[in-house]
Amino acid sequence: MHSPIPAPAEPTLSVESVAKYWLRVALDVPLDDVFDYYHDTAVAVGSRVLVHFGRRQMVGVVVETPEQPVFEAKQVKAIDMLLDDTAPLSAASLQMAYFAASYYQRPVGEVLLPVLPLSLRKPAAYTGKRAAGGPVARLRKRRKVAAKALSNEQETIVLNTEQQQAVQHIQSIAGHQTVLLHGITGSGKTEVYLAAALKVLEQGKQVLFMVPEINLTPQFEQALRRRLQKDGQAYEVAVLHSGLSEGERLRSWLSLEQGEARVLLGTRLSIFAPLAELGLIIVDEEHDTSYKQQEGLRYSARDLAIWRGHAAQVPVVLGSATPSMESWAHAKEGRYQLCSLTQRARTQSLPEIRLVDTRRAQLEEGFSPQFLEAMQSCLDNKQQVLVFLNRRGYAPVLSCSSCGWLSQCKRCSAYTVLHRSKGGRTYLQCHHCGYQAAVPRFCPDCRDQDLKAMGRGTQRVEEFLAEHFTGARVMRIDADSTRLKGSAEKLFSEVHAGNVDILVGTQMVSKGHDFANLGLVVVLNADSQLFAQDFRAPERLFAQLMQVAGRAGRHTAGAKVLIQTGYPEQVVYQSLLRQDYVGFARVTLEERKTVGLPPYSYQALLTADAPELARVLSFLTVAKEQAQTLTGIQHVQLYDPVPLRIVRVANSERAQLLAESQHRPALQQFLRHWRHVLAPLAKEYRVRWVLEVDPLEI
Repeated sequence: MHSPIPAPAEPTLSVESVAKYWLRVALDVPLDDVFDYYHDTAVAVGSRVLVHFGRRQMVGVVVETPEQPVFEAKQVKAIDMLLDDTAPLSAASLQMAYFAASYYQRPVGEVLLPVLPLSLRKPAAYTGKRAAGGPVARLRKRRKVAAKALSNEQETIVLNTEQQQAVQHIQSIAGHQTVLLHGITGSGKTEVYLAAALKVLEQGKQVLFMVPEINLTPQFEQALRRRLQKDGQAYEVAVLHSGLSEGERLRSWLSLEQGEARVLLGTRLSIFAPLAELGLIIVDEEHDTSYKQQEGLRYSARDLAIWRGHAAQVPVVLGSATPSMESWAHAKEGRYQLCSLTQRARTQSLPEIRLVDTRRAQLEEGFSPQFLEAMQSCLDNKQQVLVFLNRRGYAPVLSCSSCGWLSQCKRCSAYTVLHRSKGGRTYLQCHHCGYQAAVPRFCPDCRDQDLKAMGRGTQRVEEFLAEHFTGARVMRIDADSTRLKGSAEKLFSEVHAGNVDILVGTQMVSKGHDFANLGLVVVLNADSQLFAQDFRAPERLFAQLMQVAGRAGRHTAGAKVLIQTGYPEQVVYQSLLRQDYVGFARVTLEERKTVGLPPYSYQALLTADAPELARVLSFLTVAKEQAQTLTGIQHVQLYDPVPLRIVRVANSERAQLLAESQHRPALQQFLRHWRHVLAPLAKEYRVRWVLEVDPLEI
């Protein structure tokens, strides 16, 4: 049976009532309820339990132990099993889950359960002949994983004056404060993180180190193990991200829960990890959109890091060469403390950035003559070249030159992308729904055999460069070449070892990597993001170009960055030429303040989908009409429903409605009432819906 979600409670043991101990259990179901069960012995709040929910068996978390259930005692079921192979979730973890559920407008069970390692929330892990006492017991029986090789010599780094001041500032913080560490690329932000972390570890506390993407974890793990040592012995480092196996993730989780691991390196899901002795949170590349979860609980790990730091009364360091507009505004207004690193940690100067005007240029496979000449010169000097193109595949679309047919996805209002496999086989794939099809031998409409690949992706660029620069070693790093586990680490190792002359890559190569011999970066097709509908597009483009430009010249002098564009006069490019983030941020924030866009307003996005667009638009229209009677609507503006730019994905048509307010509490109050209206309305119109708070893409 179910009852309304209670207020967060401190862990207590229930008092025996009629020989039964009543439990309120949170389950990973899309219902705004917790559910009443009982057990014959006392159960601590935060414990996991195995229960029957309808016909399903599920793992839940006890969030309260009331003296009496909401419904009649005879209607309440007993739990199937108490799962006590791990410690109960702490009061701090429950408090954070309740906050995230409330702020992001989701049931608390959808917060508590998905963040646990899969084996701790899978009934099959505890039942059946192969359970063997559960996943924790099975893990302990396996042979202990050999520790990673590590030199006992602790590397000593001499910090410059700016780095020393930043470290001293972080170390001087008593309690909670958010510090925005704004440092140009190559300024040594990582060294500041490590020096601050070492001090916290020496005090017996734990450190959470967050990075935006999985492919950044190997190099950071190596740095953490090498630099964070005491008496020649490295502090234990745990790693958490979605690319780990079930056993690896459970092993890391247990080492943190038991206090063995002192450092946690992870992507966004690591913000929920059990760290009882937390002393410092570091969020590297804090501007990165990867910190925002885009399915299920749509949370911002960066924002939750700030909340967790406040709750635990520990410092939070946000680091970036191109901070988000929200963080920069907070720093300028005094809510965050600002530390700036204005010079590179090594003696090398910043790379020279040039714009190559393509309006009158004769391009060869998308490359201007200036690009090809600069690349040849760099190769002659025995330096590496990075070609940046944020478009994977061979070509964005296949076209018929006779009738204009385009390779349209059958399930989406998008084109299928031409791909080539390693064996040379070509196929069409939709990057939205995953649909694949063979390349037709002739046009399906006019049967002309002259089908042409239009545009270019990383595969086509890789092919052209291998033919043009005979003898050069060309390697491609993108989502296609790194599908297998460990493949990204292996490819980046080849680059660092000097076994690659030309690296072709997408945004995977644009951040966090320290290439020792990179003398030239060339950027293709940057203009594709220039005029996007989303108001954040210029901010993302500027950050992306600054990041990829920062890969050049970190260890070598005279490095260059060349960017092809047909719009060199745009503010994004002019600010980039001067490498002037501060000026770009000032102009951008002034524009947003004038029209009332974030960070000067707060938004929520209602997105719905169904097989027919008309049904979706009707649902959103009625949802807007019914919202007019709700508490707090006088402080909220609701825009008209509009179809998404790519309307149909996987045979489902989508539209959205934007809610906006100048006051965050008013928006939150309105959303709490509105979502209870939306659930029955969506059932009536037979649509699926998602309410996203603080959306990053509109």
